[in-house]
Amino acid sequence: QVQLVESGGGLVQPGGSLRLSCLAPETIFRIYVMAWYRQAPGKERERVATLTTDGRTNYADSVRGRFTISRDNARNTVYLQMNSLKPEDTAVYYCNTLTMRYPFGQGTQVTVSS
Repeated sequence: QVQLVESGGGLVQPGGSLRLSCLAPETIFRIYVMAWYRQAPGKERERVATLTTDGRTNYADSVRGRFTISRDNARNTVYLQMNSLKPEDTAVYYCNTLTMRYPFGQGTQVTVSS
């Protein structure tokens, strides 16, 4: 059973920053395009960032310029650096492949509130 383990969420004030981490099995990490998703209460899950194995990135319009996706090959970890956070960024954040190949994990809650 493949496990994707997200961490790093929390409560932050508007304008603040958080860095999320996703630990993935090496077999996944080195082959597939990885992505971060989020799901806010009452809304559908949306993809916010993707990262190819050769380092190309793509972002949803709502986060472009504020979020940065990156990877650490030695740690089989994908990161999401989130800056200038807004209340509308509040959601549970998940990682998976671009094609959502594996079951979603528990996610990590991000709450942006004053």
